[in-house]
Amino acid sequence: MVDYFYKSKKDPMDLNDEMLKNSLIKNHKDLIGFIKTQENDLLIPTRREVDRMVEAFRNVITFFNETLSPSLNTMLAGQQTASDRFKLIADVMKRVELQQTGKDQLKKQFVLILEGYVKARENISGFNTGREKEELLSTTKAQIEILR
Repeated sequence: MVDYFYKSKKDPMDLNDEMLKNSLIKNHKDLIGFIKTQENDLLIPTRREVDRMVEAFRNVITFFNETLSPSLNTMLAGQQTASDRFKLIADVMKRVELQQTGKDQLKKQFVLILEGYVKARENISGFNTGREKEELLSTTKAQIEILR
């Protein structure tokens, strides 16, 4: 445009110049034609592909919600049930272990009482009366009763 005004020596403010009007209209039509070409070549196909992709995503989401989601929920419920069972089994095992430990300690204490009884019985031997033997027996029984 600058070349036009320079070569023609016309004033750019002159609105009655027909050649200027024709040149502007031609450039305007060329620009609109370029935009329409870009729209047809790039924008419309891109829009179609995006719409197709969005529809495919909707189909995937629908498939997931209708098919996979219920099975995943079922699997999750099964895993939760199994987890609860494992916790219950672990609790039972702890109780059994505690009871076993208690039994082992009872056995050790009983062995100590029995050994004490045997030593005391050997010390009494035949010189002492039956009364001391009875006291030893009652003391041992009392110690065993304490174990319960």
